[in-house]
Amino acid sequence: MVYRSNKINMFKVILVIIGTLIGAGFASGQEIYIFFYAYGKNGILGIIICTIIMSLIIYKVLKIINKNNISTYKELINLNSKSKYINVINKVLNYIINIVFAVTFYIMIAGFGAYLNQDFGINKVYGSIIISILCFIVFRKNVNMFVKINEYIVPILIIFIFGIAVLNVSSINNVNTMFMHNNKNGWLSSCILYSSYNLITIVPPLVTVKKYLSTNKQIKTISIISGLIIILLAFCIYTLLARIDVNIATIEMPVLYAINMISNIFRKIYGFVILSAIFTTAISVGTGFLNNVAKNYSSYTHIAFVMCITAPIISQIGFSNLVSMLYPFFGYVGIIQIVRILFI
Repeated sequence: MVYRSNKINMFKVILVIIGTLIGAGFASGQEIYIFFYAYGKNGILGIIICTIIMSLIIYKVLKIINKNNISTYKELINLNSKSKYINVINKVLNYIINIVFAVTFYIMIAGFGAYLNQDFGINKVYGSIIISILCFIVFRKNVNMFVKINEYIVPILIIFIFGIAVLNVSSINNVNTMFMHNNKNGWLSSCILYSSYNLITIVPPLVTVKKYLSTNKQIKTISIISGLIIILLAFCIYTLLARIDVNIATIEMPVLYAINMISNIFRKIYGFVILSAIFTTAISVGTGFLNNVAKNYSSYTHIAFVMCITAPIISQIGFSNLVSMLYPFFGYVGIIQIVRILFI
């Protein structure tokens, strides 16, 4: 009975990790194109290295929070801070992480509105209001609702991405290399930036799943399985990009373009995948931000309300504008977090 419970708990943590990773950028294919596909064959190696980095950091963070009974991100980065310089770095890092969370939350809100506008003609403001309301409902339920959302949505995302990739491989006649840049320089730094950016959004939510952890063996299994799923999903998206017969840089959601070449029905279904991915990431980063800044349940609810009420307004800056301006910066900030975790 205990063994079965541990397996279920591992499954829950893995889904939280994957649900945080598969945001609008990943599911749409933009991130895989920019950070990996644009580098051709080197990008494949980049995916492997990136996944190894992320798995190792996930393992170390889970081990730290389980051993030291960590309950907040602030406690995590302040652990073993004996130097005043380290304390200063920790404070700055904590502030920056909170900013990253808040901005990423608004980016997801903008992405949700942009997609509904693009495919269904729904005004971006209305789309942003819809997801903001849904997020507020989940925030009020806190961690349990957050985990439960991932339990239902993430398996659907994983299965569909795997399924559509299999159909793609079986029907593709040749790999299109016309718009594959094959850049030899910069692929390594690109994969490091990608892993560091995603770890910014993955690490803090890991603190919220502390109650689902028990043994180091369980933690190791979670890290390995999460890594395998990440690398498989990335390769699935990569193969879909190989089908595209136009310059991918000119397409806002390249995976949708590729799937439409397979089946228009699948394209519409994948629209649900993207919206779900946006929702799970918005919930993840939003929960991370609230856990960091809220002092009690009352302030948690008030801050959540302010976030959700202002989201439709701020999101009007535009999804693509927010992504292009801020994602690279987030990657550099993430490197600081990785270094700090390694020295805990």
